Amino acid sequence: MADKSFAATPAATPAAAPTPAPSAFTPYLDAVANLFHPVAGPVMNTYAGFHGWKESMGLVQPGTVENLTREIQQVHLANWLFEGARADVAKVVSANPAFQLTHSFQLTPGAGGRYNFGAIFANANSFLQGGVDGQGTVTMRANQTWSPSDVTKLQGQLVSEAGRSMIQIEHDHLGPHYSINVKSMNPGLLDGTGIHIASFFHSITPRLSLGLETVFQRPQPSILETATSYFAKLTSLPTAAPSAAAALSPTGQPTPAPFVPAWTATAQLQATGNLQATYWQKLSDKVDVALDFQTVFQPASMLGPAKREAVTTLGAKYDFRMATFRGQVDSNWKVGMLLEQRFTPAFAFLVGGEIDHAKNTSKFGVGIMIESSTMTQEEMIAAGMLQPV
Repeated sequence: MADKSFAATPAATPAAAPTPAPSAFTPYLDAVANLFHPVAGPVMNTYAGFHGWKESMGLVQPGTVENLTREIQQVHLANWLFEGARADVAKVVSANPAFQLTHSFQLTPGAGGRYNFGAIFANANSFLQGGVDGQGTVTMRANQTWSPSDVTKLQGQLVSEAGRSMIQIEHDHLGPHYSINVKSMNPGLLDGTGIHIASFFHSITPRLSLGLETVFQRPQPSILETATSYFAKLTSLPTAAPSAAAALSPTGQPTPAPFVPAWTATAQLQATGNLQATYWQKLSDKVDVALDFQTVFQPASMLGPAKREAVTTLGAKYDFRMATFRGQVDSNWKVGMLLEQRFTPAFAFLVGGEIDHAKNTSKFGVGIMIESSTMTQEEMIAAGMLQPV
């Protein structure tokens, strides 16, 4: 029987998509593009070259001017120490999205008792916080994250006394090597009155960042006052991304990254001529130290006599397994401490005090923090609020 062979049939190629017909506006758009290309082309090429040059320098995101001394604030007692007795009770209603109710009670010598009720709501892009106290003062705060580089913030306060209510609108833009912040307090939409602030912070080298902030104050439409402050930030060498920590060991568990000491030094020159310099260093994964130096130059005025002095404050923070201790001493012979002891994840005890040896005065405070939840133990473990047994 004769052997028959068949020639292979080539596979059919898919038909190319039809090219859309040009619209009636295409010639005009091309003409406009050709008109601006001699100017826009070199500008875009120059910008692309400048951006590539910055990328080759290894510049980092410097953070914002508002958070320039954030590490110092976490160590020193200015935002943590209180006088008298206080109790904070929080109730977690939901973990995702986060919803929490708070009750705060405080007894201060000479000022009587105060009560504040607050609520917090937060999800991946929004943060809402509101509160009202016993005198009827209402406070609110809202943050909206539009993208990883853009955040809008709103703060407000309503007080029964005339002239004390305020509203503040703010926007942060974080670029790859810079940050821009603009804010306005009590803005007058028709006459432009209010306090308006603009700041710019840019990374110059991988370790050094420089910036400035200008305040435009317009109490009346015919009056404009401006003041500019300058900032500098120097950090330890930036460490590479912790890829080693993300790598899995043969046991299947993440390999912990070794501790790398880090430090940050900042300087601020204010428009009044005052100078502030800070230094923060992380000595270990549980110990932070912070040094703050400030000058106070104040001319004689109706508020008081002329003043020329400087204050240096040294503080340290120790993180233990179930406690945090903060202590500090300054050049005015003030010594202070604050201990936060957490007996359980839902109960903490606070005790702190400060002694002013120069003025022979002191203050002392004790407090408790209680946190409860309507969630079951399984839900709290799933939300990461408790460790599984």
